[in-house]
Amino acid sequence: MTKNELRAQMVRFRSALTEQEREERSIAIANQCLKLPVWDRSNFHLFLSIEAKAEVDTTPLLTLLQGNDKNIAVPKIIGKHKLTSILLTDSTKLIKTKWDLIEPQSGIEVDEKWAQVVFVPLLGVDKKGNRVGYGKGFYDSFLAQCSSETKKIGVSFFEPEGEIEDLHSGDVPLDACVTPHAIHHFAQA
Repeated sequence: MTKNELRAQMVRFRSALTEQEREERSIAIANQCLKLPVWDRSNFHLFLSIEAKAEVDTTPLLTLLQGNDKNIAVPKIIGKHKLTSILLTDSTKLIKTKWDLIEPQSGIEVDEKWAQVVFVPLLGVDKKGNRVGYGKGFYDSFLAQCSSETKKIGVSFFEPEGEIEDLHSGDVPLDACVTPHAIHHFAQA
């Protein structure tokens, strides 16, 4: 299947979920994340959900990270196509942008290589760990700058689907994807 086909299918599936189903699945995903072999690491990058797009709510996962005394950075868009990480502290002020993104107004920027684990937003993922987002390439560019040791983990309401046919050289595959019922690990060449 193509990226556009998977993207359209996942938008349909996600929009069919009720608010309660999204909430329950988001909590189940956070609980599954506790089984990941990453809790010995310190530095985590976590996307903040876009409620208007019915994304996985990362608030329960954020609570788990904070409760385990992890260093957390969250994304901020700079310019048209650059995503950076801002350290989340008690004094970080989060704002809603004109694109409905929740991001820090300002703060301490950390290098991409700082992140040992990145929780990645997605619309869908195939059975090889290739993700489909909204098509802007923010996270592919960001992940390409991360350390080769960084664990790239997607979170999805739905299980991996098929195989994406139209990959390009800039696509960065995931190491794992967490769904409400399972953790899917992907072997990367």
